Amino acid sequence: MSEIFDLFGEPVPANWGERGRPQHIASQKNRNRVSMLVSLGWSNARIASALFVTLPTLRKHYFSELKFRDVARDRLNATMATKLWELFMAGNVAAGKEFRDFLEKNDLMLYGQTGQPEKPQKAAKLGKKEAAVVAAHQPDRGNRLGDLMARRQGPAN
Repeated sequence: MSEIFDLFGEPVPANWGERGRPQHIASQKNRNRVSMLVSLGWSNARIASALFVTLPTLRKHYFSELKFRDVARDRLNATMATKLWELFMAGNVAAGKEFRDFLEKNDLMLYGQTGQPEKPQKAAKLGKKEAAVVAAHQPDRGNRLGDLMARRQGPAN
C-alpha cells in the first residue's frame, strides 16, 4: 500500500508540496458526498466550497452527479423508502413506524399539502398618526370617552 492519505482519509496527490496547486482526485467517497448534497438541494457553489474545490473543478470531476439534479431528491426518497421497508420486513418495529410516517408525508406531497398549518398573518403595525386616523373613524371603540358615554347611558334594551 504505497498510497499516502491525509488526516481526512483522502489520498494525497503525487505533486503535493511542489509548485502549483495539487490536482484534485475524485474519489468514490466524494462522488457519494456530491450526490447527497445535490439531492439535499445545495447549489454548485456551496458543494464546491464543502469539497474545497473550485466550481470548474467540481463541474469537471463530478459532472455525472450534477446532471441528475432534477431527479436526485426522488432517488434519495426511493432509497430511503426501500431501506425502511427492508428493515421493517426484517422485524424492526421502529422502521415500520418511520415507513408509515414516510408514506403519510409522501401522500401529503402528492396532494399538494404541506402537513403544517399555515401561520396566521400578523396585522401590520400602525404608527401613531395611522392609529389616530383609525380611532377617529371608530369613536366608540377603544377610547375612554366612548366607554364613559356607554356607561352613563346604561345598558342597551
